[in-house]
Amino acid sequence: MTEVPAKQPGIISGMMERGDLFSTACPSRAVLRHITSQWGVLVLVALLSGTHRFSELRRKVSGVSERMLAQTLQWLENDALVNRKSFPVVPPHVEYSLTPLGVEAARHVEALADWVEASLPRILEKQAA
Repeated sequence: MTEVPAKQPGIISGMMERGDLFSTACPSRAVLRHITSQWGVLVLVALLSGTHRFSELRRKVSGVSERMLAQTLQWLENDALVNRKSFPVVPPHVEYSLTPLGVEAARHVEALADWVEASLPRILEKQAA
């Protein structure tokens, strides 16, 4: 009887079971930077309400430039947190939505954003003191 070799783990899963934010070489640092950037947080929270076109996101996330919004969406798409769906029409029609992983991340940053908003009076009081 021949022995069946044990299943080899995938390249990625074999390298790392979990990220290590304290390691300079860990790719989790880049993902964390994308998610917790000023625009990353706001885009993720905005997309929790559903699918949006680029122009809708730009209006909703007040103050973000077109360039910064495009870059943030690209980072989040590359991190598998945002879906980009392009429709073959003129003028171009592109929609953005959260992936299941993106919903999970967005809920976490939404909790942090809610805490900041709720704690703002105390924060401002301490800053003024």
